[in-house]
Amino acid sequence: MAETLQEILEAVARGVFPPEDGRTTVVPQPSARNAGVLAFTAHSVVFTDEDPDWVYAALRHVGCDALAAPMNPRFLAALVERTGRASETIDAVLVGSPLPGEPPIALKEIEDAEHPRVGYARRRRDDVRAWAVEGGVLVTGRGVAGRLEVSVEVDEGVRHRGLGRLLVSAARHVVTEPLWAQVAPGTPAVCGRSRRPAYRPVGAELPPHAW
Repeated sequence: MAETLQEILEAVARGVFPPEDGRTTVVPQPSARNAGVLAFTAHSVVFTDEDPDWVYAALRHVGCDALAAPMNPRFLAALVERTGRASETIDAVLVGSPLPGEPPIALKEIEDAEHPRVGYARRRRDDVRAWAVEGGVLVTGRGVAGRLEVSVEVDEGVRHRGLGRLLVSAARHVVTEPLWAQVAPGTPAVCGRSRRPAYRPVGAELPPHAW
C-alpha cells in the first residue's frame, strides 16, 4: 500500500483503493494545514503528525467496531482536542476525470477575491482559480496533499434550476488532471442520484480545511 496521503489519493483517482481489510492506516500530514480522516470501503486513513500509537490507542478506546471507529464522534472529538483544531461535518469525497472540449456553459475567469466563495477557497487552498457565470461561480484550487479540488456557489435566486450541476460538469473541461469534490452526502448532482453523475463517490472525509 502507498505510504503517503498523496500516493493514496493518486491511486484512488485511478480506481485503486486501500485494501478492504477493516484496518486503519496512519500517515503523516501532507502539510501543516491538512490533518484529518478519510474513510474508504473497509479501510480508513488518518493523516496526522500525532504519534501513531496515540491514534491507535484512541481508536481502541472508542469501544465500537474497528471498521467504524475512525469516523466515530468520540474519536473525532479526541483528535480535535489533541490537535487543537476545529471541525465541521463529515463530507462525501468524490473524484472526476478531466473532459475534452468546451464546457457546457460559458465561463469567464475572474480575479475577484471579494467573492465569499473565492475568499473561502484562498484561505484553504493554493493556486486558486475562479470563473463566473450569471448566477454562480466556479472555483478550483490545490487542497489536501496537493489534490485539485472544486467548489461552486449558486445565487439563492437561481438555485434548483440545474446551474450547480452545469458548473461541476464544466469544471472537468478546464482541468487536465483528476478533480476532487467534498460535498454534503445528499448532493444529487454529484452523488449519483442524477442520471449522469459528474463525479464518482470514493469515500468520506472529515474536512481537513476545517481543522
